[in-house]
Amino acid sequence: MEMPAGRLTRVTSAAIALCGDDIDTDRIMPARFLRALTFEGLGDHVFEDDRAASARSGLVHPFDDPRCAGASILIVNRNFGCGSSREHAPQGLLRCGLRALVGESFSEIFFGNATMLGMPCVTADPAAIAALMAIVERQPGLRATVDLRDLRVEVGGLTSPVGLPAGIREAFLDGTWDGTGLLLEEFAQVRHLAARLPYVKGFAPDSQD
Repeated sequence: MEMPAGRLTRVTSAAIALCGDDIDTDRIMPARFLRALTFEGLGDHVFEDDRAASARSGLVHPFDDPRCAGASILIVNRNFGCGSSREHAPQGLLRCGLRALVGESFSEIFFGNATMLGMPCVTADPAAIAALMAIVERQPGLRATVDLRDLRVEVGGLTSPVGLPAGIREAFLDGTWDGTGLLLEEFAQVRHLAARLPYVKGFAPDSQD
């Protein structure tokens, strides 16, 4: 799966509406999947227990609705991603295809983890979120756009302003959100500096590894 990289100005795709406040990381990624040595395959287990519970009740969870297949935008309510700080939750959401979240508010740790993965979490007021969810639920598969340059979300003719801290917004727009990528681009300098530090072993400034 292709992972986010570089500058990010907008995300356009179908959207999923997931109603409910205080959806925690235990629900997003059940604890039994934290034993994985890598994050590969986690996208298959996002909301696994919630989805199974919906199926047993004869309901279709939004993540199982075929009309939302391929959606890259998730619309949520208040305090999404609360609970434990497990990085597996945003990793799973990213690996199941999500590229942007729109919500009333996000847990601070979840927000930070998602940002480091290149998955912006923008906020809108409760009335706007309710209106966006209503449109998406009436017309599953409808195209939506999250615009980081103009700080707005558009879906079905409805446009709403969204919020994102200025520093985070600039990092997405200029591509500096990807700290690991920036280090790799200038890794010769990293090696040179590391070789001068007495407590770092195994680095050689001229190595081609």
